[in-house]
Amino acid sequence: MALDIMIKKFHSRLTQKESLEIAGDDEVAVVSFLVPSLTNEDEIEACFNKLIVFIGRKKPSKLLIDFGQVKFFSSRVLGELLKVKSKLESFGARVVISAINPQLYRVFKVTSLDKIFSFYPDKESALKELKIN
Repeated sequence: MALDIMIKKFHSRLTQKESLEIAGDDEVAVVSFLVPSLTNEDEIEACFNKLIVFIGRKKPSKLLIDFGQVKFFSSRVLGELLKVKSKLESFGARVVISAINPQLYRVFKVTSLDKIFSFYPDKESALKELKIN
């Protein structure tokens, strides 16, 4: 049993490193999900914990979350995105989302979250907008 727990923790750490990449500086940070599916609860928790820690330490004024490689995610991701937005807004920062596939965008639309987040067709256009404003 203890070995199973150790393997699960190791897998979670390994998955976290492979699932999320954070780059950028104090002004604009870019978060890229590197997996096609965000459905594993441990993976989602690890990714967003890493992101919240980054935000707390670096306090970027603008954050771009790129979903270019993601084809599917669980509803928990929506809740985590709201937490990220709240954390950023607590110190006047802004968050935008790029490259979300049309099926996932429909989830934002159905839940009215399309009115809360700004969306861009790709990372480049989002970065251009963030650097201008």
